[in-house]
Amino acid sequence: MQSNVPTGSSAPLNERLTLVLLAHDQSTALRRALHHYRDGSFAVLVIDSSSQPGGDITAAFPGVQYLHAPTATGFGDKVRQAVERVATPYLAVADAEDFLLPQALEQALQFLEAHPDYSACQGYSLAFEAHADRVDYYLLDRKGCDDYRGASAEARLAAFADDCPSLANALVRTETLRRSYASLPTGFESRLQEAGHTYGVVSEASVRLLDIPYGVHERGRVAPPRSPSAVPGSQDLRAAAEQERLATTLASALGAGASTREHAKTIVKKLAERSVPQSGKLLESAWDSRRGESVRRFEPTQYVEMPFYNRAFFDELTDLEFLLHAAPSGQVQLRELEAVMLKQKELSRPQRNASAEPLDEQLARAFLSYAFNQDLIKQLLELMQAKGDKRYVQMLQAWDQRLKAAAFENTARLFDTTRSGQLLAWLEAREPSASDARKVSKYLAARNGGPTFGILILDLDADIFKMQATFDSVINGYCRAFKIVVFTTGDLPAETTSKNVLHFVKVNESNYVDKINQVVSQSDCDWMVMAEAGDELTPGGLFRAGVELLGAPQCQAVAMDEFQRQPDGTLADVFRPGFNLDLLLNAPALMARHWLVRRETLVRLGGYSREFKQAMEFDLLLRLIEQDGLEGLAHLDEPLLTCQAPAVEDNADERKTLLRHLAVRGYQADVSASVPGTHKIDYRFAERPMVSIIVHGITDLTPLQRCLLSVLQRTRYQRYEVLVPLVAAEHATLRTWLGGQGHQASRVRLLEIEPGVATGSLINAVSQEAKGDYLVTLAADSEVLNVNWIESLLNQALRPEVGVVGARLIERDGRISQAGLILGLNDEVGSPFIGESKTAKGYMNRLVVEQNCSAVSFACLMISRQLFNAADGIDSGLFDEALGDVDLCLRVGQAGYLTVWTPHVQVIQSGVLASTPEALAALRGKWSGAFAQDRFYNANLSLQGAGFALGPVRNVPWTELLDEPAA
Repeated sequence: MQSNVPTGSSAPLNERLTLVLLAHDQSTALRRALHHYRDGSFAVLVIDSSSQPGGDITAAFPGVQYLHAPTATGFGDKVRQAVERVATPYLAVADAEDFLLPQALEQALQFLEAHPDYSACQGYSLAFEAHADRVDYYLLDRKGCDDYRGASAEARLAAFADDCPSLANALVRTETLRRSYASLPTGFESRLQEAGHTYGVVSEASVRLLDIPYGVHERGRVAPPRSPSAVPGSQDLRAAAEQERLATTLASALGAGASTREHAKTIVKKLAERSVPQSGKLLESAWDSRRGESVRRFEPTQYVEMPFYNRAFFDELTDLEFLLHAAPSGQVQLRELEAVMLKQKELSRPQRNASAEPLDEQLARAFLSYAFNQDLIKQLLELMQAKGDKRYVQMLQAWDQRLKAAAFENTARLFDTTRSGQLLAWLEAREPSASDARKVSKYLAARNGGPTFGILILDLDADIFKMQATFDSVINGYCRAFKIVVFTTGDLPAETTSKNVLHFVKVNESNYVDKINQVVSQSDCDWMVMAEAGDELTPGGLFRAGVELLGAPQCQAVAMDEFQRQPDGTLADVFRPGFNLDLLLNAPALMARHWLVRRETLVRLGGYSREFKQAMEFDLLLRLIEQDGLEGLAHLDEPLLTCQAPAVEDNADERKTLLRHLAVRGYQADVSASVPGTHKIDYRFAERPMVSIIVHGITDLTPLQRCLLSVLQRTRYQRYEVLVPLVAAEHATLRTWLGGQGHQASRVRLLEIEPGVATGSLINAVSQEAKGDYLVTLAADSEVLNVNWIESLLNQALRPEVGVVGARLIERDGRISQAGLILGLNDEVGSPFIGESKTAKGYMNRLVVEQNCSAVSFACLMISRQLFNAADGIDSGLFDEALGDVDLCLRVGQAGYLTVWTPHVQVIQSGVLASTPEALAALRGKWSGAFAQDRFYNANLSLQGAGFALGPVRNVPWTELLDEPAA
C-alpha cells in the first residue's frame, strides 16, 4: 500500500509518533498487540489499568514504555495519562484487543505533516469476531464525507454530525489533545469518554479520512444493536440522561449556541450507540490447519466502495488471524475453544479397545480442528516420527517452529483453566493407581467378583459412532463385572444372546420399553443402569460402586454424579446431594437419570413403564418411593458417566407421572413450571390453619414498623396473628403507631418482655402465647414481598413428612442473601449463592426450585407448634444467643422430618446468621457427623466461597474403601 502524500519530516519515526495502547486485565491481548506492532518504528506507550502490573512487559518488549495506572478507569482517564507523558508531536490510541495497521498510521502521519491545518487523520476500519476455527469480519465504518474542514468549530461539528465516524483511534496532534482534554469533562463511563474525545478533536481543528484500510476492531467492544421493539427500561433512561448531560457539558465548554448543543447531542448519541448491524457481515476467514493459512468466504452483500479489497490488506489479515488463533483472548473464541480443546483432549487419549480408531488418526483429526495446541503437536509429532511418516513430520516441525517463534504461551494451558479442563484433571486424579487397581480387583475377586452391572444402552437413532464412544469408555474403565445390552433400531452387527458380555437387541419405537423389561427379567446381573448411545462411563465410577455396594445390602437404588456436555460442547458437573426428595420431584431432569437400580427391585416394580417413555427412570423412582419409602435410596459422591445435557424444556411425561405419584399419595395437586425443565407443586391443601408470626430481634422501632407494614399490607392469608415482644417502655409508642394503621393492625399482639432476653428464650416464651397451629419466626428487620407468602410456606409445612420450611432471603436490590444453610461452609454454617442476581438459576437450578436442606434460619422459618413443642423448642442452654435455628432443624431432621427451602417466598433481609464462637463449637460438637459431610451438599464440591464450586483435586482413598466398604 504505497502512499501518494508527501513526507513531512526526516526525523526518526519514534521521535514523531507514539502509539498508546490501553489495557485492563488483557494480558494476552496486550502481548499479542505488542507482537503485532513489534516491527513498527514508532514509539509505544502502554497505559494499563489492571489491578496488578504486568511486570515483564518491558523485559519481553524492549523499548516499550509501560505505565501502571490502576486508578484510570475509563478511556478518557487513560488518554489524560498518556498526553502528559507522550513526547512526540503525534499520537494514536488503540485498545489492546484492536489492531491498527502500522502502514496506515504512517500514511496518516504523512498527511498531517503535510497539512498543518488538520488536527487528526485516519482511514476506514472493520470489526472482527474471533472464533475457534475462523475470524468473521463486519462492516464498521461507512462511506461518507471524508473531509471535515471549516473555519469554525460549529461548522465542523455540523458537518461531522451527519456521519459521526469515531475518532477514538485517529492519529492526532499531541498538542491538540492536550488542549482538548484541558476542557473535556470527567466522570463519565468509558464509551461516553470516547465520544467526548471525538467531539473534542473535531472542535479543535479539521479532520481528514483517507481512503485506506486503517484498523480492525474487536467486535465485542462495539455496542450490540438494540431491538427497535424493545421497551426502554431504567438503564436505557439512565443512559439517555448521561448522554444528555455529557452533550450539554461539551457544548458549554465550547461556549457555543443552541445549534452546537444539538450537534453535540447528535454526536454523543451516535457514537455512544455505535453498533455493528447483523447484516453487516462481509466475510469469514477459516483457518486451514493443513496449509497454515486462511481460506476466505465472502458474503453475498459487499461494500466495494470501501478500501479493503486488495491483496496487501488480506495479507495483513492473514498475519493478524495467526496472532488471534495463537493467542486467543476474545470471550466468544475462548468459549468455543474450550469445547474444541476438550474434544482434542479426548481424542489424544489412548484407547484399550482394539476396535477403536487408531491414535494417530485421532490426533490428526484433533490437529485439523485447532492447530495451535502445542501439547497436541508434540504428541502427534512423536507418533508420526515413530511411524516414519517423513512428510507429515516435516510439516509438523515447520509449523511447530512457527508457533514457537511467536513466543506466545502454549494454548493448552488455556484449557487447563477452563471448567472442562478442571473437570478432566479432577477426574483423572481419581483413577486408581496400578497398585490400587490390583488390590481392588483382588478384593472383589475374593467376594465372588463383587456385584455385576447390567449396562442398558438405548440406541434409538442407530448411531454407530456414538455407540463406539460408549464401548470405548466401558473398555477403558477398571470395572470388569459388567454386561452390555444395546437396544438398537439399526441392523444388528452380530447375533448375540443374553449370555454374551455384549448383547444386541433389535427394537422399534413402540416396543423398546417392553424389550428392556424382558432383558432385565432374564438378566443375571445384580444392578442395572440405563444410558444412551454416546454416553461415556468414567474409568473409576463402576469400579468404586462395586466396592461400596458390597457393604450396602439395604440399598435399592443409588444415584451417582455425572458430567454433562452442554449444547456448546463444554462440560458441566452435576454433583448431586444426598437423597433429596424435593429436588428430585422439582428437578427430575437433573436428579432422576442414570441411577443404579437393584435388578430384583426393578423386576419387583414391574420394570419401566411404557406410558412415560420420556421419564422412565423418574417414574420408576416414584413407584419405588410409593412402595418402599425413602430408606432404600442412597447417593455415592462419584461421577459415573459423561452424558449429553438434557434439553431445557418442559417434559410432559415427567409432569404426568409426577401428578400420578402425588395422587397415589393422596394429593389433588397441580404441577406448573416457573422455569423450563423444572416443576412447581401446589399440593392444594384445603386446611387453613391459624398461623402465629413471632417477630424477633427488635432493636429499633423504625425497621420493626416497616416489617409490620409489609406483613399487614402484603399478606393475603386471613388466619394469622402477629406477636411482637417488646420491653414495656416501647409499648405505648408502638401502640400509638398501630392505631393509625387501620383494622388490620388488630392482628398485632404486643407482649411484654424483660430487656436483654436472648433470641432462643424469647421465641420459646412467645410460642407459649401463640394461638396458631403453625409458628413463623420473622426477623424484625425483614420485609415480606409476595402476598401468598404464608400459603407458600403452608404448601410445604402441611405435608406430613415436612418439619421446617424456610424462605429465600434477598437484599433490597434482589440479590441473594440466604438460600438455605450448608454445614461447614467457610468453616461455619453458611448460605450458598450470596450476592447472586435475582435472575440467577443457581447450580443445578437450586435457586429456583424447592428442595431439602440441612437448615434454614429464624429470619423466616415455619414449623408446626405441635412439632416445636415435641422438640422441646429451642435449646436455650447451648444455643440461646445463636444457632438455635440450625440446631432445631437438625433435631427435627433426626426425628425423620424434612427441612424444605422454598424460593417462592421472598423476604428482604440481610441473611447474616447469628453466630458466636461458643455456639459454633457447641454445634460442631453436637452434630460432628453432619459437619463432616452435609448430606444435602456433595463431598466433591468446595466448602469455601459462595459454595457449589469444584472442590480440590484429590484421589479416591481406595485402600480405605477396602477396609470399611460403605454406601
